[in-house]
Amino acid sequence: MSQLPSKDEILQWISDNPTETSKRDIARAFGIKGAARIDLKRILKELEAEGHLEKRKKTYRDPDRLPPVAVMRVGVPDADGDLFAHPMEWAGEGEAPVALIVAKPGDPALGEGDQVLLRLQEVADEDHAYEGRLIRRIGTNPRKVLGIFRAGSEGGRIHPIDKGDDKEWIVAADAVAGAKDGELVEAEQAGPKGRMGLPRARIVARLGDPSAPKAVSLIAIHQHGIPDEFPDEVIAEADAMKPAGLEGREDLRELPLVTIDPSDARDHDDACFAHEDDDPKNAGGHVIWVAIADVAHYVTPGSALDREAKKRGNSSYFPDRVVPMLPDRLSGDLCSLHEGVPRACLAVRMQIDAHGQKIGHRFVRGLMKSPASLHYQEVQAAMDGAPNEKVAPLMDEVIRPLYAAYDALCDARAARQPLDLDLPERKVVLSEEGEVLSVNFTERLDAHRLIEEFMILANVAAAETLLAKKSPLLLRVHEEPAPEKLDALREVAETAGLSLAKGQGLKTMHLNRLLKAAEGTDHAEQINMATLRAMTQAYYSPANFGHFGLSLKSYAHFTSPIRRYADLVVHRALISVHGWGEDGLSPQEVERLEQTAEHISQTERRSMLAERDTNDRYLAAFLSERVGEEFSGKISGVARFGVFVRLDETGADGLIPMRSLGREYFQFDAESATLTGQDSGRVIGMGQRVTVKLAEAVPVTGGIALELVSIEGKAVKRGASARRGSAPRRKQGQAKRKGAKMKRKVERRRK
Repeated sequence: MSQLPSKDEILQWISDNPTETSKRDIARAFGIKGAARIDLKRILKELEAEGHLEKRKKTYRDPDRLPPVAVMRVGVPDADGDLFAHPMEWAGEGEAPVALIVAKPGDPALGEGDQVLLRLQEVADEDHAYEGRLIRRIGTNPRKVLGIFRAGSEGGRIHPIDKGDDKEWIVAADAVAGAKDGELVEAEQAGPKGRMGLPRARIVARLGDPSAPKAVSLIAIHQHGIPDEFPDEVIAEADAMKPAGLEGREDLRELPLVTIDPSDARDHDDACFAHEDDDPKNAGGHVIWVAIADVAHYVTPGSALDREAKKRGNSSYFPDRVVPMLPDRLSGDLCSLHEGVPRACLAVRMQIDAHGQKIGHRFVRGLMKSPASLHYQEVQAAMDGAPNEKVAPLMDEVIRPLYAAYDALCDARAARQPLDLDLPERKVVLSEEGEVLSVNFTERLDAHRLIEEFMILANVAAAETLLAKKSPLLLRVHEEPAPEKLDALREVAETAGLSLAKGQGLKTMHLNRLLKAAEGTDHAEQINMATLRAMTQAYYSPANFGHFGLSLKSYAHFTSPIRRYADLVVHRALISVHGWGEDGLSPQEVERLEQTAEHISQTERRSMLAERDTNDRYLAAFLSERVGEEFSGKISGVARFGVFVRLDETGADGLIPMRSLGREYFQFDAESATLTGQDSGRVIGMGQRVTVKLAEAVPVTGGIALELVSIEGKAVKRGASARRGSAPRRKQGQAKRKGAKMKRKVERRRK
C-alpha cells in the first residue's frame, strides 16, 4: 500500500484481527515499510490518546468489550421485527455495542424497556456486534418443576418427581409444548404465585422417557436434594449488583493475567501471570501472580445471596449442566474474569526461588482486566510448538514465563513429595439431545498441572497469612490414614508382590515408592485404587490438622469462591486482617465456623454422590445398546456377593454376582479380599485381568451386571453352582439370594 491507512481502516483491522494487533502486524497488513512506520506510530498514538485504543505492552486492543453474560435493556423492534438490546453498563469510550436477541422456543415475549440477562456471542455483522440468548428477564424468577406429564382432555397435569413435593401442577392446553403422556418435562410457574387451588405451569422442555440420558442429571439433583432454584430475594439481590470500581483497590489492569480453563468453561474465577524476578537477591527466581474473583464484594455476610450460597455449599457439576452456588448474574458475569472486561479481584504476588520454594508473598485487593481467556489444550499446543492465532502474541510475555515458573515449582513438588496417585479422570461426552456420544479418559497436560501448582501455592499463602495473623478461617484438612486401612493396603501390596514398610511414621514418600514400584505393571491400577481407599476423606475445619495428601502443614481453599463457600470465608478473613473494607468476616460467622465447616463438608459429599450417580447412569445408558458383548477389564473389588470389575474401555464398574462366577462354591476371605473355589482351588482377587460379557445395563439405576468369561486368560465354565460336593445347600441358597439382591447391595456399597 503506497499511502497510510486512515484511522477508521486501522480500527477496522484491529477489530477484525484481534490476535494480530502489534505495530508490526498492522504495518505488515497495510504494506507499510521504512520511514512510513514512524507515521504509523504517530497515528496509533493519536488513536490511543483519543480513547479508541489502549496499549498493552507491544499490542493495541479495543479498550473494552461486553462479557459473555450481561444485563441489557431491550430496545424498540426494528422494521423487520428484530429486537436489539443495549448494555446497562459500558466502560468503553466509544458507542456501546448492541446485541441481536435470538429467541428460542419457549422464551417469553419481550418488549421495549425490559431488562434481561443475556448470554452473548460476538459476531461480525453490520448492525450488531453480538447475538444474545435469553437467560431470564430481570425481576422475574418463575418457580421450576420437574415431573411426569399426564395428558388430559384440556392440557394435563405434572406429577413432580421430588419426594417432598406431592402437589400436582395444572398445564393449560396452550402451555403443553407438544409433551406426550408419560414424558418427563421441565416446567415453570405460569401466572401469579399464591393463587387458590393447584398451581399452574407451562412446559419449557420435554425430556422424553424418564430413563433417557437427558433426564439423568435432573433426577440425581432431585434425589440428592441439591437446591437448584434460587429464591426471589436472591435473584433480586444479584440483579441489583453493579460492577466494582477502582476505589480502594490496586490497579492491576496492566498485568497480563490470563485465565486458563477447560474449553467449555463458562466462568473464569482464577487468572495468573509470571515473570522472572528482577530482585538481584533472588537470581533465577520467579514472581507469580494469582488473581481470584472478588466474590466477597458482592456476597456480603448475612445477605440473601450469602444465606443461599452457604445453603448450597458449592456448585455441582454434571456432564450436561451445572447447578451453581451463585446466580448467573454473579457466576457468569460480575464474578467471572472475562477477557477484556474490568473485574474486581483478590490477588496474591508470590516470590519463589530458582528451586520453586516460596520465599515471600503479599495479598492485594485489586481491579484487573484479562487480555485473554485461554483453554488448556491451546496453551499446551502452543508450548509444544503449534500456537494458534490467539496464543501466538502471548508466547514471549505470558506463556513461556508461566511454564518457566512451573518448572521451578516442579522441583519444589519433587522435594515435598505429595501423594502421586495416577487415577485417570473419566469424561462423558453428550450430544445436544443428551445422548452419550463417548466416554473418554481426559488427558492430563502440563497446562493442567501448571494451574494446579499455582493454585496450591496461592492456597498455602492464604493459610499461612491468616494463621500468622491468628485470624479465624476454614482450613482444608486431610488427616493421615487409619492404621487398619494401612494394614489392608499392605495386604493388597503383598498379593501383588510389593511391600509397604511398617514401624515408622508414615509419609507420602513411602506411599509414592509403592506407587512407583507398581507403575507399568498389571497391578498399577489396583495399587492406585487401594491407596486411594486407604486415604481419609478431606474436609473443612477451623482447626489445623495439616494436609497429608499434599504433604503440607497448612492449607486453605482460596482460589474458587464462585463455586465453593469455604473460599468465600477465606476471602472475608483476608479482607478483615488487611482492613480492606466492611465486607470481611462478621462476629456471627466466626462463632459459627465449626457448624459452617461441618455443613459445607456435607454438601461437598452430597454433590460428589450425585455426580457419581449421574456418571454411573450415563455409563449404563451408553452400554445398554451393547448387552451381550464381551469386554476386558480388571477386578477392582471383591465382596461376599460377587466381584467388581472395572472395564478398560470406559472405566465403568460392573458386578459379577456370585451365581455367575462358575460351577462351584466360592469361599470369601475378608482379610485377603479373595474368593477361593472349593472344588478347583481357583483364587479370585484384586487386579486380576478378566474378560466379561455384559449381561445387563440399567440406565435408571446405573447398575451394570456382568458374566465372567475368562480370568487371566483361562476360560471359566459357566452355569449354576454345583449342588453336590462340599458346599452345603444352605450356603448355596444364601449365595443365590445375595445374587438376587445385587442392585441393593451395590447401592449400599456406594453409600
